[in-house]
Amino acid sequence: MQPIIQPSSALRNNYQEISRLCRTEKQPVFLTRNGRGDTVLMDIETYARREEELLDAQRLIDAQVSRLNGVEGFSIDELNRGLQIAIEQGAARAASEEDGL
Repeated sequence: MQPIIQPSSALRNNYQEISRLCRTEKQPVFLTRNGRGDTVLMDIETYARREEELLDAQRLIDAQVSRLNGVEGFSIDELNRGLQIAIEQGAARAASEEDGL
């Protein structure tokens, strides 16, 4: 995907078009001032998605650092067993709530 680059004057003179570009292209618009990078503009949805991706990446890094520091985790089998138990407990809870209605 090619970056979208606009002069900062485009923001002043054509905000609606720059805003539409941000929303439809789902990527940031880079604004230049005197031919040099100055500001990045993006729509709220794209910003929120990028923030969530950064948070996910940080969680993965933190987990890897913990593992490298000797913190024990779960094997795939242990994780699957735990998930199965949680599913069964949730199903049992939902069934008991239906009985109580």
